[in-house]
Amino acid sequence: MIEVVASMARGPVFLAGEVMECLITFTNPISHLSTSASSVCVSEMLAWASAQIHCQFHASESRVALPAQGTKQDVQAESDTVLIPSRGEGGQCMLDTPPKILFCDLRLDPGESRTYSYSEVVPNDGPPSFRGQSVKYVYKLTIGCQRVSSPIKLLRVPFRVLVLHGMPEPPFPQDEEVAPSNPFLEEEEGGRRDDRPLERALDMLTITSRRCPHLFNITNMRGKVAKFCIFKTVYRLGEDIIGTFDFSEGDIPCIQYSVSLQSEEEIQQGYQRRPGQSISVTGHGRHLESCLHTASTHFSLPVPLNVTPGFSTDIVTLRWRLHFEFVTSREPMESHNVLQNQPEVTVWTGAEHVDVDTFSWDLPIKVLPTNPALTSYVSQFTGTNSINI
Repeated sequence: MIEVVASMARGPVFLAGEVMECLITFTNPISHLSTSASSVCVSEMLAWASAQIHCQFHASESRVALPAQGTKQDVQAESDTVLIPSRGEGGQCMLDTPPKILFCDLRLDPGESRTYSYSEVVPNDGPPSFRGQSVKYVYKLTIGCQRVSSPIKLLRVPFRVLVLHGMPEPPFPQDEEVAPSNPFLEEEEGGRRDDRPLERALDMLTITSRRCPHLFNITNMRGKVAKFCIFKTVYRLGEDIIGTFDFSEGDIPCIQYSVSLQSEEEIQQGYQRRPGQSISVTGHGRHLESCLHTASTHFSLPVPLNVTPGFSTDIVTLRWRLHFEFVTSREPMESHNVLQNQPEVTVWTGAEHVDVDTFSWDLPIKVLPTNPALTSYVSQFTGTNSINI
């Protein structure tokens, strides 16, 4: 038996265009039977091992109409001698990288381990990781191993990919021996080339720190309700959305309001199962407040770290919005004033019946990725997996 353990060096979340590194360890463990004098220590042999990245696409049959495809025969199911990274998984493999051979003819003595490093640029032309109501995009690193005259065994390590539109393409890799050397750069500084795409991405994300107040007048058919102010409309994962309401200049009393952070998942027209198919809306947080006789107030809604930023593919588009709901009174509501030296005890009670109107409003916003190291803390993936072969 050989134990194979794959562990991603920096966590299970990456930006598209970033270099992913994974350490893969092959161990021939010492059995408890080998401690006896009569036992014979046996070496283990592996013919080869390779690794590659692939993205699996899943679609809801009731909501997505995919073009008909011919029946694809699973070659590996018959012969078990051809590596198919998506073998045994549902959906379609829509993206994969060329496999990289880790070794050939590996011999491990009892108690011996060998560790190999796998690195690959996460493709820029793929979608982000996404689990929606209609479609799913799932990324996995697949390690294939095979003993001589034995079936191929697959070890899969799921991970998450964030896509930032406008990321520059990674430079063409130059061979270490023929690349021009700069004597003024230290070796340590030259070894940080893989971090530069991430640094450029984080520089691009600084646009979300710019504040420019946006003012909106909230009105209905009866008149002005409030003035709303939001400081920006572009946010990163993990940021707080902060807005303020000013009811002092309103003509209509507002009894209650709510603000919800929502994502809209829309299937492109050519892939809709039914004409005029509805958009799937998912809530990710809600603020509810009673505001009668309130001059001003504010709300704060965090953007969760585990959600998917807005994106668009040929099949689906994901957008973000703030959904507002207001409950207003049809009649003026008199406010009670407390006199400074009032001797009697006054008891205030709420009205038993109030005629109200309700209306809603949607404000589109943009949600962008953030530093992958932050999202790794709340990821459902561990970045580590193992198998015995």
